[in-house]
Amino acid sequence: MSAIGSPRFDPAPKAAGFQPLATFLAPARWVPCRPMRTLLHLVMPLVCVLALPALAADQDDELAKTEIKTTPLGANLYLLQGEGGNVVALTGADGIALIDDEYAPLAPKIEAALGKVGKLPVKFLINTHWHGDHTGGNAIFGQHATIFAHENVRKRLLAGATRPDGRVIPPAQPAALPVVTFEEGLTLFFDDEEVKVIHLRPGHTDGDSAILFKKANVVHLGDDFVTYGFPFIDLNSGGSVRGMIAALDTLVPQLPKDAKIVPGHGPVSTIDDVKKFARTLEEIADTIDKAKKAGKTAEQMKKEKLLEPWTPAWGHGFFKADAFIDLVLKDSKS
Repeated sequence: MSAIGSPRFDPAPKAAGFQPLATFLAPARWVPCRPMRTLLHLVMPLVCVLALPALAADQDDELAKTEIKTTPLGANLYLLQGEGGNVVALTGADGIALIDDEYAPLAPKIEAALGKVGKLPVKFLINTHWHGDHTGGNAIFGQHATIFAHENVRKRLLAGATRPDGRVIPPAQPAALPVVTFEEGLTLFFDDEEVKVIHLRPGHTDGDSAILFKKANVVHLGDDFVTYGFPFIDLNSGGSVRGMIAALDTLVPQLPKDAKIVPGHGPVSTIDDVKKFARTLEEIADTIDKAKKAGKTAEQMKKEKLLEPWTPAWGHGFFKADAFIDLVLKDSKS
């Protein structure tokens, strides 16, 4: 293995491996509890808290029913899809190299699926970013695998977070933490494949990486490219709308034109799909910025259905047009 840089150590179909925003950080449902100007505003928080165990149980039931779909991507390379982010597995004579690992409850099913296409155990695990629908299985696979990720992934897993509903995501347990981190990227030589890990400028988060399998001509872009519609960009984790556009515009010219693209969520795509995604995202951001400069408020933009031209193609995911307007405006203030 050689290193480059400074090595230191949401709803779409289930087949698309998508989970709504409510569950991207942890395997539990988000209960939206809105304040009310009556006595109910004193009661609702308690109702929400009492509802959480039942909702968590519902999530566990859903994961228990989940089946892992395996799709060949090339020689010794496979796409695995369940309820979280897309997983890519590279099989070798001595084990498996894995990109992301979904939710912890799905780890046994993922391991079973891997056992059908390669020789266990998982020896290397690379995280595209820190969100729980991509790192939830770290603690399980990390018992045997060496985990690689950008240094900000380790930092955020160590720190934990507070979700939009106020619940706290606790710091990750030691086995779930990356033990090899980098600033710009690294290269992993695994059997006959050269796996290049490239850190992207802040887009979905500030710890995003793209993974290029050079021989197989396959690229996993993590959540900097998704196919479910308006993309969720985690501003609280250092993400940026304009940063995501710039990251893709910088990366795409470095990739083979005929490469297979694995999005963070969704089916296998093409370079042209990524280019279209970036241009569409730019058009939407420009439209919102133009309306803002014209003095329009977020509520006026929503009332005028500013993003209606893009809603037929992008409005089918969990992140809706109105929420995306708020996100772009918030990002422009930061």
